This record gives sequence, structure tokens and C-alpha cells, in this order.
Amino acid sequence: MPPMTRKLYDLAGADPERRFSPYCWRAKLALAHKGLDVETIPWRFTEKDVIAFSGQGRVPVLIDGETVVSDSWNIANHLEDAYPNRPSLFSGSGGRALARFVNSWADAVQLSGMIRLVVADIHAHVHEKDRGYFRESREKRFGMTLEQISADREQRLPAFRQSLDPLRLTLRTQPFLCGDAPAYADYIVIGGFQWARCISPFKLLEADDPVAQWRERMLQSFGGMPGRALGYAA
Repeated sequence: MPPMTRKLYDLAGADPERRFSPYCWRAKLALAHKGLDVETIPWRFTEKDVIAFSGQGRVPVLIDGETVVSDSWNIANHLEDAYPNRPSLFSGSGGRALARFVNSWADAVQLSGMIRLVVADIHAHVHEKDRGYFRESREKRFGMTLEQISADREQRLPAFRQSLDPLRLTLRTQPFLCGDAPAYADYIVIGGFQWARCISPFKLLEADDPVAQWRERMLQSFGGMPGRALGYAA
């Protein structure tokens, strides 16, 4: 395949280099794991017409030659099936099934707990044309203002940290969720932490937490690509 025929629409803030979608990070790391080049295209919340060709209005959207795939989980499965001779994201059907569980856990527990801690910070970084949409949609979802959602985040932080115990217990005995080296389950979870790191200075983890130490290892993966992303200190 000629170089750079893959394109990934990637959520960006006012600064086009601030890429903060947890789902886009899952896709970008899956592509890196497979060793596949991709052109990332900055996209904003209100640019739904730009990705209308995908049949829906959210990113990530991957164009891989003549194939269009949306949703990070679908993208991971596409990459695994379309490039079987490249490093596996799942290491077999059992690993794929287990990664699906991690995907569901991250969406239901990690991200839902994290959003109340950082949502007001997201608003500060989105493009001016997105701010009205972002505020209205999130305030409708939570039934309160953005400022009210995050007002008690210091009090919510211990419960969020406790919700990470499944990660913590695993990472006390192995360097990555997938064992000796990272794979897609790791990319799912680090996507959430990249989301927070790229848009919020709020400290989610203590330095001696095994999850924080794993996060640092993940930020150094692929030659430090995740750690170089525009954001705050982890």
C-alpha cells in the first residue's frame, strides 16, 4: 500500500496539536502497535459534516485505503483482521474477548468516573466554535453546569482512585495489563489517562501508585510518542 493512504480523524482542541479523545488514542496506539503509518487529521466536535461519509458523527474515523471504519473497537478489530501478519493486538480469540471486557470496563468505570474530574478543563481547551455545543450537551447530560460537575472533584478523587483497584492489583505483579509487553487492553486504558493528561492539570494518581508507574511506561512506548503529546505533566 502506498504510504500515507491511511487517514484518521482525530479530535483536537483549539490548538490543533492538542489531541484528547480517549477513543482516538486507542486507535492511534493500535495503529502504532501494528506498525502502520497514518495521517491524523484534526477534527472538532461541530465538524460533523466533515465525517458524514462515515455514516455517523463521532471520531475516530479511519480511512484505510477504500475501507472506512468508525468506533475505536471496530478499528482495532479491522486492523487485527486486515493485517494478520503484523504484531497482534489481542494474541488470539481469547485475548480479543478479554479486551472486549476491558473496553467495557474502561467505558463504564474509568471514563465515567474521570469525566466528573476533568470536564470543566475540557471546555477551557476546545475550539471557540465548539464551546457552546460542548457546554450545552454536557450540561444537559449531567443536569448541572460544567463548573458544578467538577466543583467537588477533590472529594470524588478517592473513590475514583479506588475504582482502579483491578488495574492496581494486576500491575503489582506484571509490567503491563497484557503481561510483559503492552497490547490493546493497555491501549484502551491509557487512552483514558491520555484524555485527562492532554486537557487537565488535575492530578489523578499518586506517584507511588502502580497505575501511575504503568502510565509512565505507557507514555514512553513507541519511542515516547504518547508522552510527547501536548498536555500537562502526568
